[in-house]
Amino acid sequence: MAPMGLPPGFRFHPTDEELVNYYLKRKIHGLKIELEIIPEVDLYKCEPWELAGKSFLPSRDPEWYFFGQRDRKYPNGFRTNRATRAGYWKSTGKDRRVCHQNRAIGMKKTLVYYTGRAPQGVRTGWVMHEYRLDDKECEDAVGLQVQAFTSTLASDVFIIMLYPCIENGFIRPLSGFQEDCCMHKR
Repeated sequence: MAPMGLPPGFRFHPTDEELVNYYLKRKIHGLKIELEIIPEVDLYKCEPWELAGKSFLPSRDPEWYFFGQRDRKYPNGFRTNRATRAGYWKSTGKDRRVCHQNRAIGMKKTLVYYTGRAPQGVRTGWVMHEYRLDDKECEDAVGLQVQAFTSTLASDVFIIMLYPCIENGFIRPLSGFQEDCCMHKR
């Protein structure tokens, strides 16, 4: 359900810690979230440019948030399937810890969207940050029924922040540029 009647000037810019410690944990534990502004999407059934229309918060800021669920490549495997109809998401760099009071509570993975199929895919300007609970936090959630998702595993549920790298009003391709050239500093 989309929130209605938000006041002028309302912006949604949560920190990494807030995304994991409040939104993701509450979703996994089935607790109420004060303002339901992060929709659930089947991330890999959509291309990145289609996702903006699924956001509950239409905004001039090209930054959107969604809950998602891991799609496994193989039913009993651990590898994640990140392919869409037109391309795929590829991880860049190392996962980074998200901490609360000097304790790791989650992980943040940065991915870039490529059109076509690996290894000949063409890098685009679409970037995604994927936030998931830390392994210890997932162990604490064992046995919980994750609401609204088909998986019962806390480790399979995540939040994403999606945005295009924009330069002169256009999505800028990232080919040939350093990976962090336009990453949001969070």
